[in-house]
Amino acid sequence: MSVPSLTLLRWQFDLTWSLFEYHLERLEPADFLWEPADHCWSVRQGTDGTWSPDWADTEPDPVPVPTIGWLTWHVGWWWTVAMDHLRGGSARQRTAVVFPGAGEPSVAWLRDLRTEWLGLLDQLGDSDLDRIATFPWPEGTDHTVTHTIGWVNSELMKNVAEIGQLRLLRAARTDRYGPTARQ
Repeated sequence: MSVPSLTLLRWQFDLTWSLFEYHLERLEPADFLWEPADHCWSVRQGTDGTWSPDWADTEPDPVPVPTIGWLTWHVGWWWTVAMDHLRGGSARQRTAVVFPGAGEPSVAWLRDLRTEWLGLLDQLGDSDLDRIATFPWPEGTDHTVTHTIGWVNSELMKNVAEIGQLRLLRAARTDRYGPTARQ
C-alpha cells in the first residue's frame, strides 16, 4: 500500500505533537526558566517586560545547555520562519519573534503555531510538495517543500525530546532532593 507523502508527513507530525502534549500539559511556569547547568542559554526579561533569548551569531563551543524557555522560543522562531517561507512571504527576523512568557502564554503560543501549521498543510496539494523550498536550505539546493515539512517534523521531534528531558530532570531533582538551587 502506497501512502501519499503529505499523509505520511502529517502522521509523523501528529505523532510528535502527541508526545509534546504529554509534556506541555505538565509544564509549570518555573520549569521554563530552570537552569540545569552553569553554562545555559535562557530567555531574559528586560526592564520593559519583553523577553529576549540568549544568542550568539557563531555557535559557542561548548554549546550552552538551553532552558525550556529558550527551547520554546527557538521552536516558535524556526516554525514561524518556516511558515513565512512556505507562504512565499518575507521571513521575520529572529529578533521579531518574541518569547511570550513562562507557563501558559508559551504553551498557548505553541498550540496556536500548531493550528496555523496544520492550516497551512491543509492548503497544500501534491504539486506544492514538489516546489523548490527556500528554507532552511541554502540557495541553489534542490530541496522541496516536502523536505521542509520533513525538516519541521525532525526539528520539532528533537526540541520535544529536549524539553521533555529537561522537564523530567527538574521534576526528578525536585521530587527526590527537594527544590534545587537553580530555581
